[in-house]
Amino acid sequence: MSGAEKEVALLELPEPSSPGRGQILVAVEAAGVGPWDELLNGGSWDVGLRPPAALGVEGAGKVLAVGAGATGFAVGDRVLTHEAPLPGGSGFWAERVLINADHAAACPPELDAVHAAALPVNGLTAWQALEKLDLSREQRLLITNGGGATGALAVQLAAAKGIEVTATASAAATERLLGLGAREVVDYHDPNWSAKVRGGFDAALTMAKGTADAALPLVRDGGRLCSLTSDAPAEERGITTWDLYVEPNAAQLVQLAAQAAAGTLKLAPQPLPLSEGPTAFARVVTGRTGGKKIVLTQA
Repeated sequence: MSGAEKEVALLELPEPSSPGRGQILVAVEAAGVGPWDELLNGGSWDVGLRPPAALGVEGAGKVLAVGAGATGFAVGDRVLTHEAPLPGGSGFWAERVLINADHAAACPPELDAVHAAALPVNGLTAWQALEKLDLSREQRLLITNGGGATGALAVQLAAAKGIEVTATASAAATERLLGLGAREVVDYHDPNWSAKVRGGFDAALTMAKGTADAALPLVRDGGRLCSLTSDAPAEERGITTWDLYVEPNAAQLVQLAAQAAAGTLKLAPQPLPLSEGPTAFARVVTGRTGGKKIVLTQA
């Protein structure tokens, strides 16, 4: 759906090649849409797209063919995955996609394709950020943009570990985030939001541009700050800071999928037909999703 002139439109694309060694060909049932797809379309995140090509680096579907050496999967198996780079030069916003088998996770029977496709990038990002922050029970974590798709998952994963979470979000998201395990929710529309919370956080996870600088003074000496928006501030007061970029990880995705299937990790996907891909792209890159994760479906 991404043309050579960076226009997002419906296209007829050639069939993917047969899977090579370690690869599987997947019939896509649902594909996630996220703000990172704008980076794909503009070339800021090079995942090996060869326009004209489909966008999308996450999705769920059924295995159509298995390449040599691709162990663990058979034709007909349901899988979900985050894939980057894309070995076939084209992504998940299509009927079929070629991926590396070692980046795919088996999809639990209880997890439908829409919820499975909503999980990989946001779930892995939250998981990997929290893993690196390495917080213990009863430590305090500040999450900015907790109402977004990644933020809501980070809130749940952190709360499940006994971490005390304060999140910034819109007032409309407050009740939902408290229900997901946040201890406190602060309205980010308030220009003085950072003065409304008790400082001394052991760590901060910033998911909205411009919030890393505001969050840093709220972190205790020797704490940690992880930015998902490539704007981690310079280290000070012994605080370790870094920018995090998600990586495919099948083992982590297996654990996330199991939690989602069991209902202990809640998702809020909004399915749209694949034909509405350009509209979905426009909504996501302009921030008009209302905190919901948009998922494109073949139906």
